Amino acid sequence: MSKEQCPSPHNAAAYGDIAKTVLMCGDPLRAKFVAETFLTDAVQYNAIRGMYGYTGLYKGHRVSVQGHGMGIPSIGIYSHELFHHYDVDRIIRFGTAGALTDDMNLGDMLFAQGACTDSNYGHQFDFPAQFAPIADYGMLETAVRIARERQFPFKVGNIYSADVFYDESDRQMDWGKYGVKAVEMEAAGLYINAAAAGKKALTICTISDQLVRKEFATVEQRQSSFTNMMEVALETAITE
Repeated sequence: MSKEQCPSPHNAAAYGDIAKTVLMCGDPLRAKFVAETFLTDAVQYNAIRGMYGYTGLYKGHRVSVQGHGMGIPSIGIYSHELFHHYDVDRIIRFGTAGALTDDMNLGDMLFAQGACTDSNYGHQFDFPAQFAPIADYGMLETAVRIARERQFPFKVGNIYSADVFYDESDRQMDWGKYGVKAVEMEAAGLYINAAAAGKKALTICTISDQLVRKEFATVEQRQSSFTNMMEVALETAITE
């Protein structure tokens, strides 16, 4: 396959194989689960580095779903290439997060309207001052409406995109004092890339760990049982 046919060294898809809207998740097995459970006529377009990607139909609409790995550097690569090499217009990240405030329960969804971060990822863009990475409001509003109609438990608020998982400083919980509801590792990078590309992005997370009350979901629940957020992400993908 030529460089023109395959625009990326990290993605085996040819130009046109990927839909205009892509759902992304850290775990590529979760992408596989979504493709096999929710999509019809799904075709796998990528398996390089085990980062599975699929394009299929959801209620007659063309949608793609792909893994992005862990952390801002990883989602930074994959989302950049989707926006710039494959002409993707919108990315909806769905994944898990740890609650930093007591009002979030296991299984609740959080729609990340903004993303705080300790990452230096934005330094490359030479912003004239601090940049506040935020979601696309249209997609956010749509996702909220869909969740409310289905009576899924959710909240809207800020999320903290951490650069480290095992934080030796033990200060991640401090973000909860400022109303930041949960911690994950990718939203800020995705939002920065979307802003730089003039594209749209949204992050939807399900609370898998209640860090205030020390409650934790099982590995199996993390991989395949958070179907509420998958449904909201898919419905948003074909509505907005």
